[in-house]
Amino acid sequence: MAESTLTTDAMDFVCTLVRNRSAIELESNKGYLVEARLGPVAKLNGFGSTLDLLRSLRAKPQPQLEHAIVEAMTTNETSFFRDTHPFDALSRSVLPARIEARKVSRTLNIWSAACSSGQELYSIAMIIREQFPELLGWKLELLGTDLSETVFERARQGIYSQIEVNRGLSAGRLVKFFERSGAQWKLKKEVTDMATFRKMNLIECWPTMPQMDVVFLRNVLIYFSTDTKRMILSRVRKIMAPGGILFLGAAETTLNLDTSFERVTDGDCVYYRVG
Repeated sequence: MAESTLTTDAMDFVCTLVRNRSAIELESNKGYLVEARLGPVAKLNGFGSTLDLLRSLRAKPQPQLEHAIVEAMTTNETSFFRDTHPFDALSRSVLPARIEARKVSRTLNIWSAACSSGQELYSIAMIIREQFPELLGWKLELLGTDLSETVFERARQGIYSQIEVNRGLSAGRLVKFFERSGAQWKLKKEVTDMATFRKMNLIECWPTMPQMDVVFLRNVLIYFSTDTKRMILSRVRKIMAPGGILFLGAAETTLNLDTSFERVTDGDCVYYRVG
């Protein structure tokens, strides 16, 4: 493992800044990771090292630099149809049940929280176009949010590298839903037009949102303290429609955090239903 040159005080400063701005809990022994993530930020802003960057910030608050640090320390790992099982359950049982529940109002709302560069939400859009085309005639909202402006701007563009489309995307879907854009691949307008992306920090005030039928909040809670997890789950529950479905990451649960969610096993997938 690489050794960090950050002082204890510098590391404590980063941990506190990231916690206060995003509620993400960084481990104090991950100095090497902090240096790897913040090195490019330091270089871009004319500092000789990460330590120089942090010394400058400690001497004088600089909101733009602080925001850049929080963005750099946010994990944006994602891929198309990541882990497959949630998308199988969405197709097999979740969407059919929600379509039945919403057949009178003909509205359906799906939210991908911490959407990163958009692959999760666009995977859902592809499923809808392939298997539930009737929803294209409904009032359908596919919402993606993230605290990082950099990644959700990428999501809006819908342009991905060869490596990114190779991760989780079948050749058939690549041909059906993408067009070549130089050395990259661009989603067709019919897919990008289905999605809306906004900046949103889960620990700050939430904007007004419609009742959500399905929420993907995967691999997010693991970065938060127990109290922050409870707060976020409580907020999620309040905006969900009766019978709405919450997908969490494989290592996440509502157990001992919020008793209003019912755990459901669906094939190889586990999700949570609001009563």
